Formats: sequence, structure tokens, C-alpha cells
Amino acid sequence: MTTVKTAGNIYLEGNFSPVDSEVTAFDLEVIGEIPAELEGRYLRNGPNPVTVASPEQHHWFAGPGMVHGVRLRDGKAEWYRNRWVRSQNVRAALGEGVSGDQPHASPNTNIARWAGLTLALVEAGGVPVRMSEDLDTLGESGFSGTLPGAFSAHPKFDPVTREWHAMCYSWAQWLDHIQYVVVGPDGRVSKTLDIPLPGMVMVHDMSLTRRYAVVYDLPVTVDVELVAVGRFPFRWNPAYTPRIGLLPRSSADAADIIWCELDPCYAYHPMNAYDAEDGTVVIDICRYDRMFDRDILGPAGDCLPSLYRWTVDPVRRTVRQQQLDDRAMEFPRVASSVSTLQHRFGYGAGLAAGFSPGDVYKHDLQQGSVAVHTLGAGRGSAEPDFVQREDARSEDDGWLMSYVYDGTTDRSELVILDARDMSVPPVARILLPQRVPFGFHGNWLSDHDRPA
Repeated sequence: MTTVKTAGNIYLEGNFSPVDSEVTAFDLEVIGEIPAELEGRYLRNGPNPVTVASPEQHHWFAGPGMVHGVRLRDGKAEWYRNRWVRSQNVRAALGEGVSGDQPHASPNTNIARWAGLTLALVEAGGVPVRMSEDLDTLGESGFSGTLPGAFSAHPKFDPVTREWHAMCYSWAQWLDHIQYVVVGPDGRVSKTLDIPLPGMVMVHDMSLTRRYAVVYDLPVTVDVELVAVGRFPFRWNPAYTPRIGLLPRSSADAADIIWCELDPCYAYHPMNAYDAEDGTVVIDICRYDRMFDRDILGPAGDCLPSLYRWTVDPVRRTVRQQQLDDRAMEFPRVASSVSTLQHRFGYGAGLAAGFSPGDVYKHDLQQGSVAVHTLGAGRGSAEPDFVQREDARSEDDGWLMSYVYDGTTDRSELVILDARDMSVPPVARILLPQRVPFGFHGNWLSDHDRPA
């Protein structure tokens, strides 16, 4: 059971606070109708501390991962499960037996499927952890022993080559470089490249185009004073020069990176990136003015992000920043079919003060318009995942799936929207037996796209 005191820490209050039990429920109540072709699992990962030693110093990104999942099949919601990703420390905290073959860490940031494996992912040093169909922890996965070190929570999928690309860092292992890692569709690492940096930055994510792997070298860096007292180690660094690096994907030499400086800012999550016809690289991204400056416990206290377009010119080595929408939004997604290619539509979760999730946004980047699905008072959406319909006729022909928290009932739902028309009621609302805390990333894992 969790024993958490908040000590005035907003990241331990309300729906940021952890749940204290694992639940299994079958035959969930559905309002509406689940599309028949949706057969698979919707999974979401996020930090869920078992205990918190110092509530006043607790960082939102800290704590073992907990995966929340719903299984859909034959138009029914067969089950809901939530399970801690069981590392040795988690098992010990839960009073369970510990053995040496269990994972050393509990990834708390993302969960995805690759080469037939369901993998819990984390940034900053941890290796993936395998999960079963029913969300039991199976053990670490170093891509059949081919992963040389750290991995990332934000690998980028190339729909053409069927590869995963990741920018990996480990502040505890490497202080002078990050590592570019490519994983093939066979589940083995096919390429690594060390990229020297002037400091150990928080490289939360990356972007990928047909020509380039994009490096975000932004001014949030390791603070040795925070490390010395055992706290979350990153802080805003106004003396650090922010820049974007364009690494040609075919290159085997980090010296080939084209570095382009930009005004100070930070970003966790790009929506997508592509190579424009004029030779520039276009990146749509959720941009913050600064991060971990006044608030070193999470992203809520400094500013809220909004959607920007960064146009990177590799010849002039410049970055033009253009705000596309002044509404606060995070966790942007596109259809996986247009990843690395020019996209028209992008989706995300609106934010209010205190980093409180709100409505679901659909951006039409061609028309310059935004459609909003309003969830109602006291309700807020987590990251919406776009699921393309079979035999889709357009880029937005599919559904948006996300966990929605209802503050009026202190419960959560899995909500399925028709991505083509954000104005209509949800296609289906699947009522869950408990709330899903505000966390990070998840994905729809379809039964129909499993590798043979």
C-alpha cells in the first residue's frame, strides 16, 4: 500500500497522486459502442510511488512505473488492469520476494510494442522491461543483448524502414555525450553513434525525418548541487547555448551534425518533423519559455507550453520560431503513417493552470484551424493516441483514444473519439473501476499488427 503525504507538493495531490492498489476488473461498462475492428490493448505508463521518503522534495518524474490497461475485443471491454512495473525495489516495497533476475529499475514513462514484445520504457539510463499480455513484469530486455547502454522513452518510428530511432542519455553514466541508437524490426540494435555535447542535457525526446535524426540540445542540464543531495538532477541553465542538431541518418560521424542555435526555450515533445521541398526541416513542437527554473519539482510552476513551428535552415544554420496556437497544449501526436513525412493533422491534450489536463485538440496545419472536443467541467484528457482505421481514406480517418479523469466522481474512463469530427459525442466511454493518475505516455497495441 502507498503511504504518501503531500507536504504541499502539487505533484502528490489530486489526480497527480498515486493509487495504492492493483485492480483487475472484467466486463467493463460501456456507454456507446466500441468499434468492432478495435481489438487489442490500450496501455498507459506513468510514475506511481509506493512510498515517498521526502514529500516536499518529490519530483513528478520520480517513482516506479505503473501501467494501466484496457483490453478490447468483439466490441466489448473485457478487462481493466493496473500493475506496477516490478523492479527489485518495488517488489521489496510491496513485501514480495526478491531475486537477482528481476529488473533493476521500474520504467515509468512509456509503453509500446516492438518485435513482438511489450516494453515499458524510461529515459536517462534505464533499459526496457518486458511486460506480459496481462501486464505482469517478465524481465529486462536489452534487445537480445545488442543494446550497449541506455535507451529512451521516446523512440521514433519510421514507417518506411520499420525501424525505431532514439536519442539516449544517462546522466549517471555519461556526462559528455548522448548516444543515437537505431533498432531494426528484428528487435536488434543495428546502429549506435556517440554524440559529444558540452554538458549533460535533459534530451527528453528527438525528431526524425527522411534525411535527418534531430538532436535537441536545450538549456536544461545536470546540476551537481542537486545530485549531491540526491534530488532530481536537472535545472534550467541560462548560461547554456540552446541549439538543434541535424544528423544525416546515413552518417557514421557525429562531426557531420549541422548545429543551429535558437533562442532559449525548452521542449519535451515534438508533434512531428519532415523535410520541406526548399531544403529546410519543419518541426512542430510544444515549446516552453523555460523549464525547472522556479519549479524544480515538475513542469507546472514556470510556464505552460504551446504549439510552435520551428523551421530549421541547414544552409544558413538558423531556426525560425513561429507560434501556431496560443492555447496551452502538451502530449502531441500524429498518425504513425505520416511519421517523418509532411503531416496535415496533429492532436494533443489541452492544459490549464497547474498543468491540469483539459480538452482534446485537433490541429489542421494546412487550414490553420483547431477543432476542440470539450469534455465538460472537471474532466481532463491524458495524451490522445491516434488509431488509424483499417483501409483509411484520409490522414484523420480513425479514432483518438485516451484516459479521461473526471474530478466530479474521482474516476477515470477510456474515451474513444471519432478523429474526423471532434464536435460529436464520444464513440464510446469505457468506465473504469478507479482513477488513472495523470501520467505520461501510452499506445494502442492492436492484435492485428503483431509481427509473425
